[in-house]
Amino acid sequence: MTTSKRRSASPEILGERDRAILRRAKAVVGVDEVGRGSLAGPVVVCAARFDQIPESSRVRDSKRLTAKQRRETAVWIREICVSWVIVEIWQDLIDRINILEATRLAMRAGVKALAEPGIEVVVDHVELGDLGLPIHSFKRADDTYFSVAAASILAKVHRDGVMVELGILDDRWDWSRNKGYGTLNHRRGIGSYGRSYLHRRSFRVSPVLP
Repeated sequence: MTTSKRRSASPEILGERDRAILRRAKAVVGVDEVGRGSLAGPVVVCAARFDQIPESSRVRDSKRLTAKQRRETAVWIREICVSWVIVEIWQDLIDRINILEATRLAMRAGVKALAEPGIEVVVDHVELGDLGLPIHSFKRADDTYFSVAAASILAKVHRDGVMVELGILDDRWDWSRNKGYGTLNHRRGIGSYGRSYLHRRSFRVSPVLP
């Protein structure tokens, strides 16, 4: 009974699906985004390339890790991956072309930066169109593919750092803590000070008035 409980509590080790791709491809590129639902700041995409996948329980969907675990794991990921790229798209372009197209544009740019023959791409639930490479789009890919989970961690750590720096420069909207998402304190800030130039004007928000 004790053994069974311990097994069920241990985190799933990702990588089996990535290794299946690597049996026919020379590398797999995982792609994921962070900040799609944020009220302010950029949407951030990471594309990360691997030619082998280690056995490790450290890499999981970034939302299932603490901030400290993400930062530590991001350092390790950068050491073991072949290459990685971060793409930021900020609020002005998001407002012009909408958040889905901004995310797609960033993902396509990330894939193009790492593209070469023999690579296959796995992306978290966004159709990227033809980029001259096999591209697999799966719902919850960040929860089932090592490469996509790794990309989600790198993207999350990068974007959190950006929002913390913006919050240090101007803390009226509490970005250092909410990272631009629509928390109560963030919406209170909007109620008191209005929207900043970094807010997405195309996003609806109910401010909390003082």
